[in-house]
Amino acid sequence: MTYNFDPTILREYDIRGIIGETLGPDDARAIGRSFATLLREAGGSKVAVGYDGRVSSPTLEHALIEGLTASGCDVVRVGMGPTPMLYYAEASAEEVHGGIQITGSHNPPNYNGFKMVFQGRPFFGEDIQRLGRVAAEGAWRDGTGTVEERAILDEYIERLLSGLGGVEPAAIERLRVGWDAGNGAAGPALEALAARLPGEHHLLYTDVDGDFPNHHPDPTVEANLADLRTLVAEKDLDFGIAFDGDGDRIGAIDGEGRVIWGDQLLMIYAEDLLARLPNATVIADVKASRALFDHVAQHGGTPVMWKTGHSLIKSKMKETGALLAGEMSGHVFFADDYYGYDDALYAGVRLLAASARLGRSVTELRGAMPAMVNTPEMRFQVDETRKFAAIGEVKARLADSPADVDGTDGVRVTTADGWWLLRASNTQDVLVARAESESEEGLERLIAQIDEQLALSGLARGAQAGH
Repeated sequence: MTYNFDPTILREYDIRGIIGETLGPDDARAIGRSFATLLREAGGSKVAVGYDGRVSSPTLEHALIEGLTASGCDVVRVGMGPTPMLYYAEASAEEVHGGIQITGSHNPPNYNGFKMVFQGRPFFGEDIQRLGRVAAEGAWRDGTGTVEERAILDEYIERLLSGLGGVEPAAIERLRVGWDAGNGAAGPALEALAARLPGEHHLLYTDVDGDFPNHHPDPTVEANLADLRTLVAEKDLDFGIAFDGDGDRIGAIDGEGRVIWGDQLLMIYAEDLLARLPNATVIADVKASRALFDHVAQHGGTPVMWKTGHSLIKSKMKETGALLAGEMSGHVFFADDYYGYDDALYAGVRLLAASARLGRSVTELRGAMPAMVNTPEMRFQVDETRKFAAIGEVKARLADSPADVDGTDGVRVTTADGWWLLRASNTQDVLVARAESESEEGLERLIAQIDEQLALSGLARGAQAGH
């Protein structure tokens, strides 16, 4: 039997679609069969399965497990929880060879999807295309797998708490922190974690609700931090932490309500890490501030700029032996005393630990950062067939430029004014632009350079595109 997926759901980093339109139980079953076939060919046989709080997730989980077992894989059900809890189930148990989390991440409620781990590495890009080909050819193995349930939450929380290792309890006990789970899958885990953490903790929206009644669970959009900001102000808290829908991305604000963006969080984590482990490699994506790369170097670390995308960053960490990595989007990866995957709950614990170890409040740490003027991420529609070609044209035109041109992921151009970035999204028909300077005038000149390059390729920044 052959099976063809809607081509729009097999994406670069995961599988994602709209329930009832491009994604349903038959797709989940076929994903299970194909994934199990590939895993068995690679010598594996046991898969951990978890799911987020979306209304459609239990149905997809049931069908996915049918597919996995029908192709001979044994399944460990870890139940509803954040994506990093599923990663933990895969990373911490020797007999588990793969993992699949059913999650729509920060997408609207009618979306859902699958994030996958394969023998300890991210499963993305060509892996996902292969999974589609196996289904299209109907080249599935047959078998009869078993299903067991494993309650893993308590063990996972215990592991998160180890992020406070070596910190004086008194330094944490003084902290007063706000947390916003955004009605996402991290809610129950956050409640269990906060109950065990020293200090005073105030929680918002920990009840799981796949309709996200309070605000959309994407902590990189400032509007979604409004309730957390109010909580921090009203209770006079030290700082606040927010999660996305499946708990693998973190957002934060300091005690004055200022957003601490992904690259700024990484500055705090890097300073803490490098005080203990000098010379460590720290990776950030091409959207990150120059201030971060400078900060890592100033504290004795080796900064590496790499491509945007959590799967790409994880792979680069393995290749370079980096102990810390992060993205503007709030994915943070710790490999010094953790598994190297993105876990926002662990990142929250590590923010408490960093503040305590560095002996400065999160507000002081945020306040000491250089004041950069930058654009938000500007996203605009470009035809799928044009987006990579346009970037190639920009690269060709800048080949002899006196500016510093980095082609790691798109084009990042550094001038005396600062830097600008133009890259093609791997997941949508959009180009992404960003610029950063130390002055408003400098920023205007950088944006003019972006517009000039777009115009030379017959494009304009006009049509803004959402996520």
